[in-house]
Amino acid sequence: MPFYKNDMPILEYDTSEVSLFGIKSELKNIKLPQKAVYALLGSCIDEYAAKHNAVIAGSISTITRDYPIYIINYGGEDICLCQAPMGAPAAVQNMEILLACGVKQIISAGSCGVLTPIPENEFIVPVRALRDEGCSYKYLPPSRLVKLDMPMTDHICSALSDRNIHFKKCTTWTTDGLFRETHDTVANRRSEGCETVDMECASLAACAKFRRVDFGMLFFTADSLADLDNYDRRAFGVASLEPALRLCIDIIGSYKV
Repeated sequence: MPFYKNDMPILEYDTSEVSLFGIKSELKNIKLPQKAVYALLGSCIDEYAAKHNAVIAGSISTITRDYPIYIINYGGEDICLCQAPMGAPAAVQNMEILLACGVKQIISAGSCGVLTPIPENEFIVPVRALRDEGCSYKYLPPSRLVKLDMPMTDHICSALSDRNIHFKKCTTWTTDGLFRETHDTVANRRSEGCETVDMECASLAACAKFRRVDFGMLFFTADSLADLDNYDRRAFGVASLEPALRLCIDIIGSYKV
């Protein structure tokens, strides 16, 4: 398999799909449903699972915490439900485990910052992600953007429209540097069309494309960087946590493979 060298290590690309080590042994024999909600929604997922008598199929063990993999029944169909950790490498690592155990269609959700004057708790569907992080470069050749042009994105948009839920499509800026969202960087990202900022979207989309699975993402707006001189944390989109989770379950449940 070709390995493309570059003076900048982050721009090197290896086409091989085989890692030197595989999924942890305790998860090898777990067969998960094909559909999954893999979302950055914190304890909301555990609380939902407890209220709806979810079955724990297994657990992804990390040095930070263990992430239960829940199975819920929705409309007579089993759906996988799992919390995604913050940050691209961690989020992609756990997604890889889900894929290795049989997941093939994923909807993810999480908060985003806004770079333009968008109200809090609005739904956004990213259709492109600017790759200002490192993890996506392990999955796709170097490029400025990754398109979320998989069928799941269209399904999310159609499902929101069918439910008369207001949303907009956007280009998001995925960054690894939470505390490096500076005045000039934000201004530049905004000038090239980015309306939101997040920390996982580009990498999750790149991994999905590399593994040839279906993926789409739903944002809800949280803090605002629209005024470059006055950062506004607002309520950080907390009111959207449970509605976003319920919406994702409904959307993936209505997805026809």
